[in-house]
Amino acid sequence: MQRIKEDIAIKFAGDSGDGMQLTGSQFTDNTALYGNDFATFPNYPAEIRAPQGTIHGVSGFQIHFGSHEINTPGDDFDVLVAMNAAALKDSLSGLKIGGIVIVDQGGFDKKNMRLAGYDPDLDLLQSSIFDRYELISIDATKQTNEVLASSSLDAKEKDRSKNMFVLGLILWMFGRSLDSVNSFIEKKFKSNEALKEANSRLVKAGYYFGETAELARYKTEVKPAELAHGEYRNIMGNKALSLGLMAAAANLKLPLFYGSYPITPASDILHELARHDGQGVQTFQAEDEIAAACSAIGASFGGALGITGTSGPGLALKSEAINLALMLELPLVVVDVQRAGPSTGMPTKTEQSDLLFAMFGRNGESPIPIISAHSPSHCFEAAYWACKIAVEHMTPVILMSDGYIANGSEPWKFPQMSDMPDITANYLSPKEIEQEGFMPYERNAALVRKWVSPGIKGKQHRIGGLEKELLTGNVSYDPENHQMMTEIRAQKVMNISAFIPKQDFIIGATNGDLLIVGWGNTTGAIKSAVKILLDEQFEVAQIQIDFIHPFPNNLGDILAGFKVVLVPELNKGQLIKLLQLENPNIDFRSLNKIKGVPFKKIEIIEEAKNILKGGAHA
Repeated sequence: MQRIKEDIAIKFAGDSGDGMQLTGSQFTDNTALYGNDFATFPNYPAEIRAPQGTIHGVSGFQIHFGSHEINTPGDDFDVLVAMNAAALKDSLSGLKIGGIVIVDQGGFDKKNMRLAGYDPDLDLLQSSIFDRYELISIDATKQTNEVLASSSLDAKEKDRSKNMFVLGLILWMFGRSLDSVNSFIEKKFKSNEALKEANSRLVKAGYYFGETAELARYKTEVKPAELAHGEYRNIMGNKALSLGLMAAAANLKLPLFYGSYPITPASDILHELARHDGQGVQTFQAEDEIAAACSAIGASFGGALGITGTSGPGLALKSEAINLALMLELPLVVVDVQRAGPSTGMPTKTEQSDLLFAMFGRNGESPIPIISAHSPSHCFEAAYWACKIAVEHMTPVILMSDGYIANGSEPWKFPQMSDMPDITANYLSPKEIEQEGFMPYERNAALVRKWVSPGIKGKQHRIGGLEKELLTGNVSYDPENHQMMTEIRAQKVMNISAFIPKQDFIIGATNGDLLIVGWGNTTGAIKSAVKILLDEQFEVAQIQIDFIHPFPNNLGDILAGFKVVLVPELNKGQLIKLLQLENPNIDFRSLNKIKGVPFKKIEIIEEAKNILKGGAHA
């Protein structure tokens, strides 16, 4: 009998060479085509080249999908696929009581048990560790070798293919078609007939294994979600961000230049944009971060849309070049896909680690607009707006994402360019081009100077990092001029608050006992938590701040409507410091987590209830 569930969370876990990311992404693509709403969380090994079979080398992929709105990959999961003993040990604590655990017997031999820290003589699969769960023990390794007995693949290649057997079984368990996977295999391995045939046979073998192994009681249906009408695709954050940059360049009818040093977890932006060289996109892989940023500044000076990308350590290295763009007052978008820090930190783990550096991490008085993406699909809109602000206000802009958003995925409704705001560059008009007496630092009402490409007769002007003289742009050491230019640059950034959307609510009333404020990747966990709190009749609401500097000009009024404001962050409290600076009379409370993983909704619920039961909620 087939069970019907409103939502399910699955975690695939194994060695980094077991293909868990591929398995998870293929199941995700299938889920998208099926019509479920979903959210994913790929969790890469803490050590990229950790010894095989060790906990440090476990690669995980969690997907939460349902017939209703899904906001997080799930606090805990209903199904765990553990390819070896280390994956089991690393992940079992996150499996719900009564959940299903699927193990590959081949990953539980004495060697794997020892590497995972278990007693190698223990018959783990017959032990009491599974008393609270439903165990499905299969020998995927053996099954794979039997299916591929006649294949020309070597032993190593066969072993690496066992994930496809498991994928087929999972697809059967949830009543899915093999069509999308077969299409993927056909395309992926079109140049290698042996691999194509092997993977195709294995996914079918796993699928039909479910039917013949008396596993019918585990078969589960999760009906499609009722999503808003439109055309959707599965999108990862880095991909959506890349497309947002391209959309902005297309709106401007300008070439897009992306100069970057490849750094985890931002590298995929470079890879994605490099695929679109036929669409006016130029990419440059630099040998260091300063060169990458300076190349993008040069592109903007030349009249292209200059972008550079990095992660936290690279943002620190780029700071001198970013200040050059600030002094030149040229458009530049700096993408910062944050990771756990400081220094090299934990490259594969997520953290909201760089906000204060983005705000203050440059020499001198150097204000720069900051925008934050809050989900994989929102990366598109955030990137587009970052370009819009950079171009329309002639300033560098820092666009913040993070590893969780960058590598996570969700359904994305294809946007219509007609629904996106227009981007108007502040070019010289034809009349101004003909006029004499050019002043490169003459400004409009918003204090924005003109964008003047080199080569226009009579419009030559000095560039460089030395202080500019008002209007002429000549080098100036005059104290009064320095004061004036410093204040103008600061006011120009603050003026942006009149050009960005007003702050709005995600969910809940516009005033009450408790407002929970999120930025970046906290939005899903907060929304899930607030829904539960509202169902329990607490007076609580949520806002998500995407425009961090400057803040929307109505933000202060919204905050003032609540007795307490809770700010959950994956850091020691960075956004809350900025909020307190502008709103000193608000009762702010922090909820901080620095573990390289996102918030669970239960963590936010518990903290909210502690606050509410402390007197705010009657």
